[in-house]
Amino acid sequence: MTEESWHEARLIPTSGINGAEEQERRATSALLAVMTAVKEFGRSLTKPLGAPAGAVETYIEVPFQLGEQRLYPDGLIRVSRGQRSWTALVEVKTSNNELQAQQLENYLDIARENGFDAVITISNEIAPMAGQHPTKVDKRKLRKVALHHLPWTKVLTEAVMQQEFRGVADPDQAWILGELIRYLEHPRSGAMEFEDMGESWVSVRDSVQAGTLRAGDKGVSEVVSRFDALLRFVSLRLGRQLGAEVTPMMTRRELEEPSIRQSALIEGLVANGSLTGEMRIPDTIGTLVITADLRARTLTCHVDVDAPREGRPKTRVNWVLRQLKKAPDRVRLEAFTARSRSGAAELLSVAREHPELLLPDPVKEPRTFRIALSAPMGIKRGRGRGCFIDSVIDLVDTFYAEVMQDLHAWSAAPPRMRTEPVPDAEPAVASDLSSTSLSSQDGPEPVVPDPVAAATSR
Repeated sequence: MTEESWHEARLIPTSGINGAEEQERRATSALLAVMTAVKEFGRSLTKPLGAPAGAVETYIEVPFQLGEQRLYPDGLIRVSRGQRSWTALVEVKTSNNELQAQQLENYLDIARENGFDAVITISNEIAPMAGQHPTKVDKRKLRKVALHHLPWTKVLTEAVMQQEFRGVADPDQAWILGELIRYLEHPRSGAMEFEDMGESWVSVRDSVQAGTLRAGDKGVSEVVSRFDALLRFVSLRLGRQLGAEVTPMMTRRELEEPSIRQSALIEGLVANGSLTGEMRIPDTIGTLVITADLRARTLTCHVDVDAPREGRPKTRVNWVLRQLKKAPDRVRLEAFTARSRSGAAELLSVAREHPELLLPDPVKEPRTFRIALSAPMGIKRGRGRGCFIDSVIDLVDTFYAEVMQDLHAWSAAPPRMRTEPVPDAEPAVASDLSSTSLSSQDGPEPVVPDPVAAATSR
């Protein structure tokens, strides 16, 4: 028997998982145990939920009595610091299992009766935006107890960023966190990625293609919510690769009233057949915009770049072309002048040879450049080849890696110190014009008495 067939022992094994109940119990126990063992990781998950910085205690399947019912939440987290204590119940779902409103409302009642602070849910469901919960519950039950949701993708992202980018002080704790990452990345763990655009995707997609979609049609709101959830998933995934906090970009009003964002997406889908979202990536030149055109079945990523504020128009075009030396030839470059809604556009392969084509009016100065990359859109609802989700992931990764990460904002050259003029030196005088030489303007040379001769004559 060769060693190639041997399986390395793991702290959290994936073997022996039989059924959804065992899968959820193992995932819950593994996550809560590592939160206790790795202080930095436990803090990264509990701090945004309102917990103090303190010792983390975790428990699984704690029994509670609610009326005549005896209920067992999947877990309990307690964080203590001094006299302050923060406690949350935990409900976990894996694979395609969805959270149940009645179950969550029961746990909210238990938390209120026991003076707990929050109920935390963990599942593969992704809410359209941060702070929202994928399950609707009675809002009256949220007056004294907070309800938080963590997608498994978010949990995995926090684990990877803590281990690989933020760091874990203790080497043994770092190894333990690595074991959790390996477990969550295994298909049998039940911690899946974003897998489905929903049951209404096909009917809405076909209605857009036929030009018959109406805002009130069944499934439209589900599709736009799934699109925003996909943006959150793609942002978390990209952030995991970059070690940065990548977030979907929303206005303050949209965050306060999610219905505004949903209405805008539905309006764009009905009017133009397109869905659009933006992602903010720290320390980059601008916002990454992704547009899905369901009519043309194309995806486009673009970023807008401010042109330099000095130099000739062609010099400004060459400035952006130099930054796109490694970009694919199929990248589209568009130049906008002041007070213009449309600009001159060319493929990068053409613009490199003829930059003047981006300046139809050589007098007008370009103010903004739009750099875009398009690709065919997958049309299937799930994951895999020819699917919408994978086509979005692939284009975002390609656009960032081959275009956006090499772009830098223009900055004016620093002012130069003014050089003081050097005063002119005295003009050189020829030796034959020495000041000791006689001139016709000089009088007779005075006679200087010789003191020695005068003394002798006496």
